Amino acid sequence: MQAEPARHETEQLPPLISGRRGYLFGWYSCTWTTALMIALPVLSVFYLALFPEENIWGHLVETVLPVYVITTLQLLFGVGALSIATGVCGAWLVTMCRFPGRRIFEWALLLPFAVPAYVIAYVYTDLLEYSGSLQIFLREIFGWQTARDYWFPDIRTLGGAILMLAMVLYPYIYLLARASFLEQSTTIHDASRTLGCTPFQSFYRVSLPIARPAIAVGLSLVSMETLNDFGTVDYFAVKSMSAGIYDTWLNMNNLGGAAQIASLMMIFVVMLISLERLARSKQRQFHSSDRFKALTGYQLSGWKAWGATLLCALPVITGFVIPVWVLAGYAFSNLDQLWTSDFITHASHSFILSTIAALLTIVIALLLAYSKRLHKKQSLKIAAQFSSLGYAMPGAVLAIGVIIPLAAFDNAVDSLMEEYFNISTGLLLSGTAFAVVFAYVVRFLAVSVGSVESSLNKITESMDMASRSLGLSPLQTLVKVHLPLIKGGILTASLVVFVDCMKELPATLILRPFNYDTLATYVYQYASDEMLEACSLAALLIVLVGIIPVILLSRTISGTRDSN
Repeated sequence: MQAEPARHETEQLPPLISGRRGYLFGWYSCTWTTALMIALPVLSVFYLALFPEENIWGHLVETVLPVYVITTLQLLFGVGALSIATGVCGAWLVTMCRFPGRRIFEWALLLPFAVPAYVIAYVYTDLLEYSGSLQIFLREIFGWQTARDYWFPDIRTLGGAILMLAMVLYPYIYLLARASFLEQSTTIHDASRTLGCTPFQSFYRVSLPIARPAIAVGLSLVSMETLNDFGTVDYFAVKSMSAGIYDTWLNMNNLGGAAQIASLMMIFVVMLISLERLARSKQRQFHSSDRFKALTGYQLSGWKAWGATLLCALPVITGFVIPVWVLAGYAFSNLDQLWTSDFITHASHSFILSTIAALLTIVIALLLAYSKRLHKKQSLKIAAQFSSLGYAMPGAVLAIGVIIPLAAFDNAVDSLMEEYFNISTGLLLSGTAFAVVFAYVVRFLAVSVGSVESSLNKITESMDMASRSLGLSPLQTLVKVHLPLIKGGILTASLVVFVDCMKELPATLILRPFNYDTLATYVYQYASDEMLEACSLAALLIVLVGIIPVILLSRTISGTRDSN
């Protein structure tokens, strides 16, 4: 009598397994389809570089390409060196030393991260050029009449571009270096003290080698952002590879040549990532049990204490306080002229595009991360890595990669409609807001994927098993169980992506529809025409919005360990 139900359950088992396999296959196929669509711009760049309509590679090599490559290398080296010096020094001081203002500088040193590089370039050019307020003040004080009467450094040079970029990019290294210093064992530092090491020797011989992998990651991020920059190098007339892509595409009207330069930039990116991973692979670290003990640090006094305060205050003042002060002064003195319907339209464009892109990246990140959780196959890990390639693509390269497949789609649809219905469809995707959103999603998807994966990994798999035993499908488990638990990580990722999209300039500048400006392109156009006052309110709004991830990052690293 009891065997019949058992046979009945056994008979029902194969259909359930078959249905589950089909359901999981749906997640699997959707994941790979999404990953390939996201990776399409990368593949498109290399395809056009190999098969251009008009091959001018030889002409580029003989004329401008060596200048682009050498200038880019100089830019990378200069920005990297200054960022390491500023970021590591600041991170060590606020973590291991005690001096006036240390608590403030712990979060204040991240504030320049909120200022886009092109904005700070416009501000300092306005201040330091011949007709700027500083040189006017100096001429009035010393009685100088013309530029021949005195010498003043020219900011619109390669050195000026290096300085501007380093002033806003060093927080990448500061953030990761400080996190590494906070995680280090107090026992190691105590041992170095007993062996007679001075604070500097302890830093140089103990803390710095341990933090080297974190610094390498930060340096790779700084280098990729340097490659991505267009507003600064264009304004300072620096012939970098990013500027070369625009010049070849728009001035020489050769998309194939631009794709060839873009593919060379991608090789630079791959080399940067490989060097960063090599630096990390050669060092293994093990955390001791005392890493959660409060750090005692070194108590500074006298001129050393005030010197540390000055060293930490300098990058904050130059990288955040002065730009915000100048922009706020311009904005509030001309508020009635700046608060116009055009400004509101440009701001709404930025907010709408950034919001849509942030929501899409979250949805796609959930699909990729949850599929990996369901399948646990190496192929899905590859798919997730594939979909994160866009973050390593400079904006100029990404614009080319997006425009190629979209233009091909538009031309194919237009040809079919012309042939069968005698109707011209024109541009359906390229040259529209869709292209801009697609570029945002491709570039910043990696941010959302990393945050969502990190949040999902903190949820034990027993939660999945319990929900499945109650009859919930994978999708129902995601909606009813996981989403409420990871909403914090989702909110953080969406805010960071939103702010990154608000600041994005190179891809937006190329892909935006005709007469369709965002705050970033609006600032670029007016500032390039020496009209910073006219776009000061827009630039100030971009900076203020950029403070959001700064607050999130500061709270994250400050909560890792207490320090006295």
